[in-house]
Amino acid sequence: MHMKHSNIFPGQGAQFVGMGKDLYDQYSQAKAMFEEANEILGFRITDLMFSGTDEDLKQTRVTQPAVFLHSVIAAECAADVKKMPDMVAGHSLGEFSALVAAKSLSFADGLKLVYARAQAMQKACEAQPSTMAAILGLDDEVVEKICSEINEVVVPANYNSPGQLVISGTIAGVEEACQRLKEAGAKRALPLKVGGAFHSPLMQPAAEELKKAIEQTEFKTPICPIYQNVDAKPHTNPDDIKANLILQLTAPVRWTQIVQNMLADGATEFTEFGPGSVLTGLVQKIKG
Repeated sequence: MHMKHSNIFPGQGAQFVGMGKDLYDQYSQAKAMFEEANEILGFRITDLMFSGTDEDLKQTRVTQPAVFLHSVIAAECAADVKKMPDMVAGHSLGEFSALVAAKSLSFADGLKLVYARAQAMQKACEAQPSTMAAILGLDDEVVEKICSEINEVVVPANYNSPGQLVISGTIAGVEEACQRLKEAGAKRALPLKVGGAFHSPLMQPAAEELKKAIEQTEFKTPICPIYQNVDAKPHTNPDDIKANLILQLTAPVRWTQIVQNMLADGATEFTEFGPGSVLTGLVQKIKG
């Protein structure tokens, strides 16, 4: 049986101080890409990544390009022609890393879009205080039903693995949902340290802003299908990829379904590129 390689890319939350320093020191190509990123962004993001504080790295406008850079550069330095991916996917922000790794987006364009996305999201977060929470130990259907019964904005945002779903919405909405979900038998309802309600209708202003940037960017046919967050299906048509990317900010990340679909399509090996190994852990849980 042919081995099918799937390359996966994490989102926000995986960052740590010192990330990428090993790549920078070890590979001339990594060093060149990091320096190009400093120029494109107009500030030395490498200083913040390699020796900044947790506080520096936690700002959305720094976190997102930092995780993107680590992921894309790690994948580039590991790119062994024999092991070109047969499929790729990324969690939230990671979808942009996946598109660059699959050669649908250039490195420079990917970075510019990620930075535009991060700034637009930070602005949307400041305009309306909002939050997210991880719900553990309940079926997805139960979480969906309870969220739909609350009069505030609160929605499923990340389907991470069976029994692990992140919700997103107004502070009041998320608090009420957490209370009701605990009463319904959730093992945990953990508020997350995030800037705001990612992957919810509250991100609409950011989505409008990002839409303009995405529409002005050239996307090519990727070297392999990308399983996108919005519908968990494989895509290779640049127009479809763009449309799904625009919807991504206000729609849930269907990670559980992405991994299930990749497995159904013959994925035998998953390689995570980027800081940490959160997605690798989720893959194991989804495999069951």
